[in-house]
Amino acid sequence: MISINKELKPSHLTVKLQRFWELSGEKISSIERHYDASKGSPVFTANGAYTTRGWTEWTQGFQYGSAILQFDATNEKAFIEGARKKTVSAMAPHLSHIGVHDHGFNNVSTYGNLLRLMKEGRTENNEWERNFYEVALKVSGAVQASRWTTIRDGGFIHSFNGPHSLFVDTIRSCRALIVSHMLGHVFQAEGDARISLIARAIHHMKATADYNVYYGTGRDSYDINGRTAHECIFNTKDGNFRCPNSQQGYTGFTTWTRGLAWAICGFAEELEWLDTQDESVFKDLGGKTNSRAFMMKATKATCDFYIEHTPVDGIPYWDTGAPQLHRLGDYLSRPADPFNEFEPVDSSAAAIAAQGLLRLGNILKKDKDGARYWQAGLTVLNTLLDEPYLSTSPKHQGLILHSIYHRPNGWDYVPEGSKIPRGESSMWGDYHAREAALYLQRVIDNDPYYTFFNCAK
Repeated sequence: MISINKELKPSHLTVKLQRFWELSGEKISSIERHYDASKGSPVFTANGAYTTRGWTEWTQGFQYGSAILQFDATNEKAFIEGARKKTVSAMAPHLSHIGVHDHGFNNVSTYGNLLRLMKEGRTENNEWERNFYEVALKVSGAVQASRWTTIRDGGFIHSFNGPHSLFVDTIRSCRALIVSHMLGHVFQAEGDARISLIARAIHHMKATADYNVYYGTGRDSYDINGRTAHECIFNTKDGNFRCPNSQQGYTGFTTWTRGLAWAICGFAEELEWLDTQDESVFKDLGGKTNSRAFMMKATKATCDFYIEHTPVDGIPYWDTGAPQLHRLGDYLSRPADPFNEFEPVDSSAAAIAAQGLLRLGNILKKDKDGARYWQAGLTVLNTLLDEPYLSTSPKHQGLILHSIYHRPNGWDYVPEGSKIPRGESSMWGDYHAREAALYLQRVIDNDPYYTFFNCAK
């Protein structure tokens, strides 16, 4: 269980954040100088160098988005100038990509951040450039919404595995639909039938909350509160739920911690959006109160599970049911050990979860539970911003060490002399560490509160 530091304040991390952004800039520049883009998007490191891995092109937005966040934090114009050019020249295929569930990752991280900075007055307000970003985000949200599977009690955006597959990851890609809607886009199908982007976003959130998240009651009475399944399988002919499954975790009945983290972060930031909306937005969706209730239930449950099933320093192992964890003894009562011989940790899950914990803490700042989540988020981030997780070697292109990609497929680099993957980074882990760091940096500096939907206001 995380040993929450109740005395930690955002300002206590100021020096660590300064060091973090210095190292971050060096890593971004190193990748830009040395990575061969003809091989595809950089995905994760092997022996300190970023490499690619063919599955889907879901990390390019994190690469260019990282440079945008670097500018946001440091005002170094070279980073945003390069990211702007790369977004224009390389990201268009991601806008019309009908084969993935990752639009919220790729496109909100690039076009969305660029539009947000323009609206904040951080970059020049160019009408044509602003329109370009807005059209890109409108299209991206509609394409994401088109990956639709209808089930008995709603529907969901299906994963790249096919129409039967609901991934917990996609909860964070719902933001693409929200941004598209907020920008006034009209999504149409045959016969000019209008399809509500917000309805699809809410239905997907509800399906994720109902099926991917467990609560230990009713259908889940055999299970425990807050556990998540990476994938849920449905019969596409009658819309019935069939079973939990996992692609990157150990099993459908254990918790892949990065999937858990996606739920934590996705639900929390979408709750923040919901709280800014008028009741009329939800008039045909059962009302705002009902939507907020199921989202809050899922957010709290997943955050509580993370706190209770993660080692004291806030860094989880890659799956809470990994088969060799028992050989580590009472591993929850001491800091995670990325150098152990049996099971790897996943720092990328910590980077994603930290932001969600902070956001839920902010939402509940007037509630007695708010401080617990906020301090847990600070505790996790405080660990990540230091060694052995912060990558300080100029020879290593990664920023956050000890990330895991796909343990069941054996895709992660195992260094000589080790029995498990360790010491490597991922593009999503590095990006989300930057997002969490930027979030906290803005809190410290009393800058405008950072949300994904500020780009569409």
